This record gives sequence, C-alpha cells and structure tokens, in this order.
Amino acid sequence: MVGGKWWCFGNRSSGDDVGDLDPIVLVSGIGGTILNSKPKSWFGITTRVWVRILLADLEFRKRVWSLYNPETGYTEALDDSSDLVIPQDDYGLYAIDILDPSLLIKLLHLTDVYHFHDMIDMLVNHGYKKGTTLFGYGYDFRQSNRIDQLIDGLKEKLETAYTASGGRKVNLISHSMGGLLVSCFISLHSDVFAKYVNKWITIATPFQGAPGCINDSLLTGLQFVEGLQSYFFVGRWSMHQLLVQCPSIYEMLPNPEFKWKKQPEILVWKKDIENGEDSVKLETYGTSGSVGLFEEALKDNVIEYNKKTIPLPFNYDIYKWAATTRKMLNSVQLPQGIEFYNIYGTSLDTPFDVCYGSEMDPINDPTDICSTLPECSYVDGDGTVPAESAMADGFDAKERAGIPGAHRALLRDELVFEYIRKWLGIQEPSISRVKTSKIVDVGSD
Repeated sequence: MVGGKWWCFGNRSSGDDVGDLDPIVLVSGIGGTILNSKPKSWFGITTRVWVRILLADLEFRKRVWSLYNPETGYTEALDDSSDLVIPQDDYGLYAIDILDPSLLIKLLHLTDVYHFHDMIDMLVNHGYKKGTTLFGYGYDFRQSNRIDQLIDGLKEKLETAYTASGGRKVNLISHSMGGLLVSCFISLHSDVFAKYVNKWITIATPFQGAPGCINDSLLTGLQFVEGLQSYFFVGRWSMHQLLVQCPSIYEMLPNPEFKWKKQPEILVWKKDIENGEDSVKLETYGTSGSVGLFEEALKDNVIEYNKKTIPLPFNYDIYKWAATTRKMLNSVQLPQGIEFYNIYGTSLDTPFDVCYGSEMDPINDPTDICSTLPECSYVDGDGTVPAESAMADGFDAKERAGIPGAHRALLRDELVFEYIRKWLGIQEPSISRVKTSKIVDVGSD
C-alpha cells in the first residue's frame, strides 16, 4: 500500500443531521491498529507493515522488529531509516477499521482483519457522523499502556471529540488492551477523564491479565491468524521476537495479586538425573516464579538483522516497568459521575495453564521450550481472555454482560451491538438512514 489514503462511496460518512448524540471514541487493543513504515528521508514510499497479508513476514521482520530502550521507556524499531506511524485518515477511524484494506482482502472478505468495521457501520447507520460524533484512536501497541505518547494521544482525541461536538461529553468504547490503556489514563489524568467522558464501555479487556495467551506469547510467540491464512501472515516466531521487547505484553501477564479461583501456572516436564539415572520430573511455576523460567528459556534467544546477531533475552527492565503499571492498574478508581459498562466473552475454551513437554517426551534444556508448542488447560472465556479476568474490572459497573463469542469477533457481534445501543440510549435507524459503504484503498503493496 502507498500511503494511507482512501475514499468512501455510498455515504458511509453519514449525513449532516447529527441529532441528540454524544460523541464516541473507539479505542483499539493490541494488534488492532494499522502501522505504516514512513521513510525518514524525503524519498521513499510509506508502506503498511501491520496488518498486511502479502509479504507480511518479510516486511514485519524488516520494519517492525524492535528493541526496548530502558533510558526512554519506548520500544524502538531496528530499522533506523524509517519510523512506524499511525495513519490519521478519517478522524482516526481508518487505522482501526479494516486492518488490511487492500483490494484482495476485501474481495475475499477475511473477517479476521475486519476490526471495528462492522461497529463503525452500525454507529454511522444510527446517525453518528465521522469527525463530529465519531472518532477512532489507534496507537503504537508495542508501547506501554502508560507511556506519554499513548496517554497524550488519547487526551488529544478526547479533547478533539469534545470540541467537535460542541462541548458534549464523550462515550468511550474500548476493546481488549485498549481498556488497560483507558485505565492507565484514568490513573494519570482522572480530572481530565471526568471533564471529557460520560460513559465508558469496554469489551474483552484482560483486567487481570491473560495467563495462558501471554505466558505462551513470551515463550513461543503468537499466531494472530489461524488455518490456511496463517501461511500468508506474520509467522509465530517472527511475532515472538517482537513481543519479548514489548512492554504492552508484559503488562498483560497474570496479576499475581488477584485472587484467582486457581492460580495460573506454567508446567514443564524436565529431563533430570537422579542417583545417576535419567528421570523425568514435572516442575510448576506460579505467577511470580515464572520470571526465572522466562529468563532461562530466553537466555539464548537471538535474531539476525542486517548481518548482525542481536540478543533478545527476557527483558527484566520491561518486567520492572510492567510491575509498576500493574500497581497502577490495581489501584485505579473510576471518577464519580462516569457510567461504566463491561462486556466480556464466554463459552469458548480459553488457555489458562500451559504445559511444555510430556512425561514421554520431556524438555532437555529450558531453551528448548521456545520451540515447543504447549498443551493447555482451559477455562471459560473468549478464547484469549478468561472471563474471570475480563469481568474483574474493579469498578462500580452499571452493568456487566457475558456474551458467547471469540475475542475479536465480539467487535462484530449483533448481541454486543444491542447492548451498546441500549447503554448509549440510541434508537434503531429508520429505513432511509441505513446505508451501505465501499472503501477503496489506493496504491500498491
């Protein structure tokens, strides 16, 4: 893709009659924002590097692989010839709509990358107008949820929506890690939040972490797309080498202070020698003890970049930063007057404990874990976040709703839309208001 420009046909931008609607800001979660690689020089082409299907893994390694800078607190791309930027087209909505807006993906209609698209359509059809009562906030999801860049960006978006709507308070709708970002914002700027926000609806937020998913992400990586499509997407190992340098991932480790029904664990079948003979033993690591396992498993982890070997061990500086973020999240309080609503996913097997190796095929060395897919024990949830974590927001909620559905699929779920409409107090659109849309992405990948 060249640049991030697009045009709307079929009136998707909605009419001029805004009606009695408070503005909405949609806040994405991890992996839910388009990232473009923009050359630092005057020459060159801005290229979409997340999300893309064609040449996905190659471009990801070249443009997105990063290192954490403990002096600044930011994760910085290894590619020093370009910057990773968020396209701001369409009042921030473009970056969180269809994450790969190429013609091929729209022809195939791959729902995995149709992120906020259906919700945006639903809101437009109910009278919301882009740039007046509807805005999007995408961000660099590699970074910490409390880093200045992300917090200042959300503050600016709230101010923009408040001003554009004539001084009406904003209704926030966040998804997944976006809910943690909002929580950090409240902790840092409670007065600003109270000034600009009326209601906050969050969907599938890992308030107490996502044990199975995040523990395994740090050890073996993460596959965003499953099945045949995964062969055209960023590889699990390539994603792993980014995630070990991302504060956002460490901030979603299971909360050690939360009273889980059962404490999440990492289990490892290890080969051992006892009385001079080979034996096998099962070792168990809790939420605090897992740090030692991460360090052992990742001690030899490296990447090759520009003919250089770069070590990527478990990053203890990030872990300490994330521990401070967790303390912040554990103590955040919702300002008075804010209406809070929580939607969490249910009815899907969701990874909780992860086990590497087996009694018959044990792990010889901790570093072997990084190339071993785990066996999981499961709890109820959305397939990514346990319901136990997502519903434990710690706030005085007006209402919570557990809805059967997968983590990302909740963003296009009709029952979710029914709850959102009810909580926002918006009516079904008349036949004349319902509109169809077509988004065209120009340029080449």
